[in-house]
Amino acid sequence: MDFRHNSKTNGDYDLLKELALNLIWSWSHKGDELWKQLDLDLWIRTQNPWAILQKMSQDTLQKALSNSEFRTLLDELISRDRESESRITWFQETHPDSPLTSAVYFSMEYMLSEALPIYSGGLGNVAGDQLKAASDLGIPIVGIGLLYQQGYFRQVIDAEGNQIAFYPFNSPEQLPIRPLRASNGEWLKIEISFPGWAISLRTWEVRVGRRRLYLLDTNDIANYPPHRGINSELYGGSVEIRFQQELILGIGGWKLLDLLGITPEVCHLNEGHAAFAVLQRAKHFMNSTGLTFDEALTATRAGNLFTTHTAVPAGFDRFPPEMVERYLGKYAENELKISLQDLLALGRVNPTDSEEPFNMAYLALRTSAKVNGVSKLHGHVSRSIFQDLFPRCPREEVPIDYVTNGVHVPSWHSATSNSVWVEHCGRERWLGTTEELEEKFKAVSDEMLWDMRNKERQNMIEYGRERIQRVWKARGAADEDIALAKNMFNTKALTMGFSRRFATYKRANMLLHDKERLLKILTNTEKPVQLVLSGKAHPADKPGQALIQEWMQFIHHPEVRPYIIFLPDYDMQMATGIVAGVDLWINTPRRPWEACGTSGMKVLANGGLNVSELDGWWAEAYCPEVGWALGDGKDRGDDPEWDAQEAEQLYDLLEKEIIPEFYNRNENDLPTAWITRVRESMARLTPHYSANRSVREYTEQCYIPAAKRYKERSSDKGAPAKKIVEWKHSIQEKWPKLKFEKVDVQSEGKEHRFEASMDLGGLDSQEILVELYAGAEGELPIVKLEMKGNGPFKTSVANDRPADRFTVRATPRFPDVAVPLELPLILWQK
Repeated sequence: MDFRHNSKTNGDYDLLKELALNLIWSWSHKGDELWKQLDLDLWIRTQNPWAILQKMSQDTLQKALSNSEFRTLLDELISRDRESESRITWFQETHPDSPLTSAVYFSMEYMLSEALPIYSGGLGNVAGDQLKAASDLGIPIVGIGLLYQQGYFRQVIDAEGNQIAFYPFNSPEQLPIRPLRASNGEWLKIEISFPGWAISLRTWEVRVGRRRLYLLDTNDIANYPPHRGINSELYGGSVEIRFQQELILGIGGWKLLDLLGITPEVCHLNEGHAAFAVLQRAKHFMNSTGLTFDEALTATRAGNLFTTHTAVPAGFDRFPPEMVERYLGKYAENELKISLQDLLALGRVNPTDSEEPFNMAYLALRTSAKVNGVSKLHGHVSRSIFQDLFPRCPREEVPIDYVTNGVHVPSWHSATSNSVWVEHCGRERWLGTTEELEEKFKAVSDEMLWDMRNKERQNMIEYGRERIQRVWKARGAADEDIALAKNMFNTKALTMGFSRRFATYKRANMLLHDKERLLKILTNTEKPVQLVLSGKAHPADKPGQALIQEWMQFIHHPEVRPYIIFLPDYDMQMATGIVAGVDLWINTPRRPWEACGTSGMKVLANGGLNVSELDGWWAEAYCPEVGWALGDGKDRGDDPEWDAQEAEQLYDLLEKEIIPEFYNRNENDLPTAWITRVRESMARLTPHYSANRSVREYTEQCYIPAAKRYKERSSDKGAPAKKIVEWKHSIQEKWPKLKFEKVDVQSEGKEHRFEASMDLGGLDSQEILVELYAGAEGELPIVKLEMKGNGPFKTSVANDRPADRFTVRATPRFPDVAVPLELPLILWQK
């Protein structure tokens, strides 16, 4: 639209544009009424203010501005937005002298809003929620990602229950993004080299509250036509397309930071997809200091953090060595000044195995100073997955920590639940620490909680009715079926939800194990139950698609149809509606294959309860007062008999505990036991499993220490890093000569006394850490005691186990070097 002939209208349009291009509206809904007044129908269908502005005529705007209430609301929103930008944040208040001034977050996907569909599922959910929480808390971080022309697929279910994938085009002018421009107005573009071609990357900016997300896009008219489509699909195309996307994300992303003059101390890799960024970071440091690649990597890795989300080794991206050579051979030789074999070694278990693929997760781990999983159990699983990189290291010492994920609560709570939270905990409860929220929320009355839950359930059912009517109309359903959809579901019945990716390990068909028993549960006239389903299977995942079809065939039975609804094309907007209204969230992954899982966290703030496998976050969150658990807390593998046992356990829980508790009412028709459980779940779990908590943990446990390490190692043009490399080379040369000559032990009274004599092989005694070690036995914990001395090395230990259960070992030691992560050497007493 063109407002050049009316300067006042043009100025007002600029104000609306300022609001529309800040995705804070995706979690702060103060402006919803503004956009509804401009185009209610388009707002309901898209919740995209930018699309509304693009469609709006000058007459529509002038009419809206002539309304005093609209004008006042616009001015208030602009004022709040600018005040929010200037307020003192948690980070500024808590860490005023922090060494962290800038961090960068790399991710293949971000779930920020349905208006910007550049996500698939859990990984993007975590990235988007953490970026939003960083805005709330004032963490100085920027995001780097890719702009996809089609993104992840959209889903249609045909009359036979088959999933059909569609890829609508994401027209950039309809997305809440804007081109990055230089001071002279020129569109900023990045160039990255491919074999025989230079790829031009367009750059875009997304405003996420206080933070910025920068996106790279290959659809530049100057590019060779096949290259324009590299960013066509998220997780689609060939292995080579995937490799190209990851090169663009990592190398192109760091080049963009250089162009913008952003010099982060910390680089956070959200999965291994972006690991090529660490190579470009090291290259940039080489150019500015004259160091070798090894020295530059030693300096910069101090500021690198790798978060792994994968629970099975098959989930890591692996690429053929010849592909790495074709795309990165010259880059390694000419830019990094290393051999191709040195580069390949960073992504392999066995550097000399020419057939071993290049593993992006290995590259990320070997170039980072800290690695974490995304739940306590996943940290344990990840230590097993990466054990091969630390072959002589006990599994519990494989250097992988964990930070359990959390969700950005303001993005997922309903307006109804938000009003309850505001009344008891205040409007700014997610802008700082949350430890005091539990006690405050426990003051909410039974009546208020139950009224909240009834309204949320009704709103969700109304949303589902409207959505399924549109789907059935588009499918050409009969009028009587559409009429049925208008009255589907009982607004007072126990409503269960299962909405997530349909992959076989998530066991979406567990409830179908005994269809007659399930039908009996659903059709109980005294205690009715209904089920909302939604989710996609990857277009290449035929077994996952078969799970959807099995459900659709069951739902098509006339006696089932009134009690189960499958809402196709699961997306963020739909998820927001579902998690707000369900009473019970069902999660049935095969332990330990769910790294964390965040879908069940989203129901917490809205008063939904969880019944879930003891996997991921629920393995650490569960207690009987807040929900129900499936399984026995053990890893059972892909065992059909165990799957059947857990299905029976789920039916039993529903029939004997969950449904009776929901319908057991007092004289005021309140399910007091259910409400008590809801209150405990909301109060205890919502604050802890929030992105507010997880981002504060990342900041204090990872970012700030990493920034300090990076500044120390990169000081004096990387001189400390150069010393570390010299020390490592010396250790590696002398380590084979290190050996234990004799270990003596004397047991007297209540202790064992150990003395170890060693041939240091030319090493100084201060360069090694000698320890007495014993593994855990029953209730006895792991023992690790430093043995003192310059040789022999001595220590004593309680004799709570036989002396032969202890052994002596040696590892390298150097100030501020993370062993074994940076130098996986260990010598055990034979």
